[in-house]
Amino acid sequence: MLITGGAGFVGSNLAIALQVQHPEWSVVAADNLYRRGSELNLPRLRAAGVEFQHADVRIAGDVFALGPIDAIVEAAAEPSVMAGLGGGAGVVVQSNLVGAHHCFELAARHGAQVVFLSTSRVYPVGPLEALNYQQGETRFDISVDQEVVGVSPEGISEQFPLAGARTLYGATKLSAELLLGEYANDHGLPASINRCGVIAGPWQMGKVDQGVASHWMFSFLAGSPLSYIGFGGEGKQVRDMLHIDDLIDLIDRQLCDPDHWAGCNFNVGGGRDVSVSLLELSGICAELTGKRIEIGGQPENRPGDIPIYLSDCREIFKHSDWRPTRDAVAIMSDIRDWAVANSELLDSALN
Repeated sequence: MLITGGAGFVGSNLAIALQVQHPEWSVVAADNLYRRGSELNLPRLRAAGVEFQHADVRIAGDVFALGPIDAIVEAAAEPSVMAGLGGGAGVVVQSNLVGAHHCFELAARHGAQVVFLSTSRVYPVGPLEALNYQQGETRFDISVDQEVVGVSPEGISEQFPLAGARTLYGATKLSAELLLGEYANDHGLPASINRCGVIAGPWQMGKVDQGVASHWMFSFLAGSPLSYIGFGGEGKQVRDMLHIDDLIDLIDRQLCDPDHWAGCNFNVGGGRDVSVSLLELSGICAELTGKRIEIGGQPENRPGDIPIYLSDCREIFKHSDWRPTRDAVAIMSDIRDWAVANSELLDSALN
């Protein structure tokens, strides 16, 4: 059982959980330790009995040396939406597309199952920006009346149009989805794709451009200033969140029943029920920490940013009895408890 990006937030939590839940499996976590803080997960992996291999998915020889395998969860990526701007395109393309190609080739050579972690960012920015939405007291809400298919107050469904630009991060992940479809068809691989929204929970080294829920909680705990960026600087932009343990539960189901999940490409998130605006997130953090901090406002939008995204998960709910079980308060509470218990570790990763 190979997990690429195995020392990252998702990969390390997944590897440890799978090894604990399935002691008969041989779980291997592969990572190039590119992201600062990933090295802090190595003792956790070792303590759980997970084998760690230093490997870079951008290098074919590194990936092919990891075989033979029975299954792979491809979770290696440059996850920042902002990373492709200002000359960073090469890293994004090499990590998210070329790296994925190497992983799919490895799976094909060994007839392995593939679970690919994609992103809600595959949906194009222009149509998302043009959604009809209402402005409430604390958040934006998607209106009932829309001019495009695949959108409702429940969120964005898999039928949402894919034409248009979506940031380099989204483009490389969508390209990898298409590539996996070809590999699955040509080699008969049981492959499934999870289009994840915001994933959050303990051991996420959150920063301003990736891992916003953790970043928000860390800032409240440290008393560091924050800013609402874009959309008037009021903090009403909305995302749904998914606890890392709920995602792990889904992937475990997929690995244990590959035939049931073969060929599936679903939105995976907390949906409308587990969604917050930044303004509401601030209220949750204040309540959980007992602190108030300075929050500024920058009205100008950043490139590629959108006012609201909710994962419409009704298709995966039809396919399975999997459901998110943790709400936004539970997610933020878990992040707070972990951050308080590991403050020195966190400082070493972020400062």
